[in-house]
Amino acid sequence: MGIFDKIKHAIFGDEARAAPVTTAEVAPSGQAKPAAPAAPPPTSAPASSAPATVAATIDIVPLLDAAVKKSGQKLDWRRSIVDLMKAVGMDASLAERKELAAELGYSGDTHDTATMNMFLHKALMKRLAENGGKVPADLLD
Repeated sequence: MGIFDKIKHAIFGDEARAAPVTTAEVAPSGQAKPAAPAAPPPTSAPASSAPATVAATIDIVPLLDAAVKKSGQKLDWRRSIVDLMKAVGMDASLAERKELAAELGYSGDTHDTATMNMFLHKALMKRLAENGGKVPADLLD
């Protein structure tokens, strides 16, 4: 399990396993079915051409706010990757952040920790949103 998966699981809990990202279409029963080149079944409802990403979204704000409160520390998870990792009980060491940077495709200088940390926070928010997290718009830009 990579660092991102650990963060996602720490935030989403068991919901992280229940709502994986998929490029498969969602069947009417709510279960994912593999995308196939076969013709769609006859239906009176309009077919969606956009692939489903996640059946339900999980609002990260109350989950992370609760994690900060539970930690008993003054942490700013909205601006700091280090604080976010601490809030969810993870090791926020430089080594862990460098590993996360590799996972998230950071190509800059890992010795420039300020730039790397800013990239990590934005990339993490984007990846959480892609994986079923409801992330405030101001944290995605």
